[in-house]
Amino acid sequence: MAYVITQNCCKDASCIPVCPVDCIRPAPSAAGFDTAEMLYIDPDSCIDCGACFDECPVDAIHYDDDLPAHLERFKQLSADYFAQNPLQADPTPEPTRHSPVGRGALRVAVVGAGPAACYAAAELIGTDGVEVDMFERLPTPFGLIRAGVAPDHQRTKSVVRLFDAVFTNERLRCHFNVEVGRDVTHDELLALHHAVIYAVGASDTRALGLPGEDLAGSHPAADFVGWYNGHPDHASHDFDLTGRRAVVIGNGNVALDVARVLTMGPAELAGTDIAEHALDALHAGKIDEVVILARRGLADAAFSVSEFLALGHLPDVDVVVQGDPIDDDAAVDFDSANKIAIAREYAAPSITPGHKRIVFRFGARPVEIVGSQHVTALTLDDGEVLETSLLLRSIGYRGTPIDGVPFDRARGVVPNKQGRVLDDADMSIPGVYVTGWIKRGPRGVIGSNRVCAAETVAALWDDFDAGKLARDALQREVLRNLLAERGVARLDWDDWRAIDESECERGQAAGRLRSKLVSRHDLIAAALARD
Repeated sequence: MAYVITQNCCKDASCIPVCPVDCIRPAPSAAGFDTAEMLYIDPDSCIDCGACFDECPVDAIHYDDDLPAHLERFKQLSADYFAQNPLQADPTPEPTRHSPVGRGALRVAVVGAGPAACYAAAELIGTDGVEVDMFERLPTPFGLIRAGVAPDHQRTKSVVRLFDAVFTNERLRCHFNVEVGRDVTHDELLALHHAVIYAVGASDTRALGLPGEDLAGSHPAADFVGWYNGHPDHASHDFDLTGRRAVVIGNGNVALDVARVLTMGPAELAGTDIAEHALDALHAGKIDEVVILARRGLADAAFSVSEFLALGHLPDVDVVVQGDPIDDDAAVDFDSANKIAIAREYAAPSITPGHKRIVFRFGARPVEIVGSQHVTALTLDDGEVLETSLLLRSIGYRGTPIDGVPFDRARGVVPNKQGRVLDDADMSIPGVYVTGWIKRGPRGVIGSNRVCAAETVAALWDDFDAGKLARDALQREVLRNLLAERGVARLDWDDWRAIDESECERGQAAGRLRSKLVSRHDLIAAALARD
């Protein structure tokens, strides 16, 4: 018997060091870790101790005899993975914590409060004496965990439990509802801290470059995701759900999230933390088909095996695969081989009358978005015209420039080497660092940020030990006084707890997990109500 990692693996890799027989792969030190979609437990080496089960932050690990039917496939995936990648010892030593520092010797500003920022803060707070100030422009923490992860992925969202001890540590101070560049400048952060780590993500959407892209009814998928998750910047958006078909250009996991949300029944959605306005609009909507367009073939699909597999368990939804021939010889690696195998299973069943449909069109190249003032159709390169009133663009993200910090506009990231920000001469700028998507580009899952943050913090410690961060920083209270003088409604961790409690109480009253507050005004009011 063995334990099995399943669908919502976050790739945090915290399960690996606790395994007494070192049988979880790929390890962060392995060449394939960055591109791996998830982790696997070797069924022949597992000793059933349960250490990984206890450690997993998203409850993705199950005992193989207790696997629910919809996760049974992952047992075979684990066996197949190790058949192709036999377990070998990992000689990489476990990283060690930096020795404690004196109070006031190292104070770091972390800009952002999403997973990359949280992992960076955890790495820093793990060393006694380090002080961290975390800045977030929204009144709420957790970034894309709160506003990007699909509402039906509640286990994935539970990763935030990892950071409870970090946020309640007296050496970390939260400055939510504080925007760097508006309320406090980059230069002021440097004067108040020995180092600054930017973990601001990649919030801009890549453009298609197609005629008609700016028509009403054509939206970045990120806006739709923010809308149904209650992000304050997107909650007021309006999406046309009156047509029968929605088209999503792009085929990553975000595209699959969107397709699920558009085709799930109201009862299933009501059991999530989807925003109330989105729940009502989707219930009244008429969309019964979502077409996902991929320019390349099935073997090159950007979605993960686990998310593709999960679509087959949606109630009253048929999954259809069209376009690219389902050819085993097209597989280039373990993941693509499994995507092809799953696609073959989807191709076998007949269409069920009355069911909604998620249709994958591989090898489909859009050439024009049609409409006079509003989207009415999408033209493909073979001349086919897909009628639609809702088109969502999901072809990737880009970072946006940060005031006072170099920016690579071509790549949409801050230029850096191992997290150290580089100037125009490729020289590192003392005390300025990046982590997360603004560092490496929009790739990886939530847990990928752990390894990324560890690399950045290791570079910071090297600079600290080399004396490159040795300068006098202003007293910590100067920051709080500065924000108060500027009339900034700064919120802290206790304020977030008040917001969280308010949302959960609202949800309980409505028979739901939570009912999100979606405007800055209401969020701040809920925070201040505790006083």
